[in-house]
Amino acid sequence: MFTIECEVGALRRDHARVRIAGVSVDPRAEFTWLPKAALARAGIAVVKKRLAFVLADGRIVRRSVGYASLRADGFETVDEVVFAELGDVPLLGSRTLEGFGAVVDARAKRLIAAGPHTATAIREQSGRGAHAGFTAANRSRT
Repeated sequence: MFTIECEVGALRRDHARVRIAGVSVDPRAEFTWLPKAALARAGIAVVKKRLAFVLADGRIVRRSVGYASLRADGFETVDEVVFAELGDVPLLGSRTLEGFGAVVDARAKRLIAAGPHTATAIREQSGRGAHAGFTAANRSRT
């Protein structure tokens, strides 16, 4: 694990973005956790209250979650962020890394582009017009 500086902002952009130093990059963690004071300064609103999270040591804690725009090392995404409380480790989790389209270069201790995003498009040879690109499972949703 290594640390980076990230920048967080509200989706509605009516507040200034906030820089947060010392954020641990941990692809084993699902969510990104950032200090609740920094999220409040950036204008991030709580949209989900007191969700349960299991910490690495097995403890279960309850934290609130909001939606944020995140930037780090030239990458940017929109994601859910956990309002970290005093004593919680600020970290960048796997969902944010996936949104960045980045992977961890552990040796160089940095984020690097993961390459092209995967898109699954299976073409059927049935010639069914506009829906020809859909599989049978997807066709029921149209």
